[in-house]
Amino acid sequence: MARTPNEYAVYLLLESGHREEVRFPTIQEFQKWYSSELVPKSASNDFISVPIKNIQGEYMVIRPSRIVAIRVEPVFSSSVERFN
Repeated sequence: MARTPNEYAVYLLLESGHREEVRFPTIQEFQKWYSSELVPKSASNDFISVPIKNIQGEYMVIRPSRIVAIRVEPVFSSSVERFN
């Protein structure tokens, strides 16, 4: 039986060498943000908002033209799933 990820960690690798981590509850939510916000403005130097759902009262804006790579990693909760 295949396991289902609990969320997805998305790492934005920036031109400056920094790496920012953002979490999405589903891959579809990441794909929606990626295709509607990031791709249309990929060459822009204007800031776009990056959704941070896990942290209350905190937000991040980023210049899409400064993102050089994106890594998406499924995150599984503890091994408790094995006992269901």
